[in-house]
Amino acid sequence: MSSATDGRPRRPRVARVGEVLRTHRVTPHLIRVVLGGEGLAGMPVGEFSDHYVKLVFPPPGAPYAAPFDAEQVRADLPAELWPVTRTYTVRSWDPDTGELTIDFVHHGDVGLAGPWAAQAAPGDRIQMSGPGGAYLPSPDADWHLLVGDESALPAIGASLTRLPAGARALVFVEVAGPEEEQADLVLGEGVQLTWVHRGSQPPGEALVAVVRAQSLPEGTGHLFVHGEAGLVRELRLHLRAQCGLAPEFTSISGYWRRGRTEDRWQSEKPAWNAEVEAAEQALVG
Repeated sequence: MSSATDGRPRRPRVARVGEVLRTHRVTPHLIRVVLGGEGLAGMPVGEFSDHYVKLVFPPPGAPYAAPFDAEQVRADLPAELWPVTRTYTVRSWDPDTGELTIDFVHHGDVGLAGPWAAQAAPGDRIQMSGPGGAYLPSPDADWHLLVGDESALPAIGASLTRLPAGARALVFVEVAGPEEEQADLVLGEGVQLTWVHRGSQPPGEALVAVVRAQSLPEGTGHLFVHGEAGLVRELRLHLRAQCGLAPEFTSISGYWRRGRTEDRWQSEKPAWNAEVEAAEQALVG
């Protein structure tokens, strides 16, 4: 859902296989899946709070299951049977127990990963690579701003546990309605959480309006703004250009784009980033 942009070398992708240990429906449309097993031993999670993995799903009817050689599958089978990759943020990782927790938004039979999570049972296996990541709340910031929709909520939840002690943080999260609010977020004394209910509005519209109306504290803020590409674009222009916040203290990226599959969005994202960068430069002169 995000990637390093500061020149650090990327870790090579290592294929791993996780086994479903248990699942839990956190809200009506949010399924939490806990994975474990020997295939996750030594997973290098912990440097960042926005770690993500690439989950690899065989399509319905595929004559193979995890573990598999994706390159061999592509060489031997027609394209409609090739595995499909979906990116998911790590909600939490326990190195002592080797348990990896991932949250899935589920809307019936729509998509691939959500239906998989809804049917997942102990012992089921899923192949993955990673982790990637780039963001961790800076101890040098005077305050923090964390903004996102459901796709960014796992990273926001993980980041709240990594805030410096006593840190001031403004958190804005858009969900469909009050039934989708998560009660298990860790809120420190200086954290102000605002749930924004989308209702019938397009994704991100309500969230953009609320954040634009927010007065930001004085001093240096560290920003994490992720979610649907449209809301990310609007808030990037507002926060960086209009509020004059330093790029080195921002982590801003579109995790997904309305009307696009992940594969299409990833292919379009470089051009989209360039367009947003140009719009930002035009605003700041």
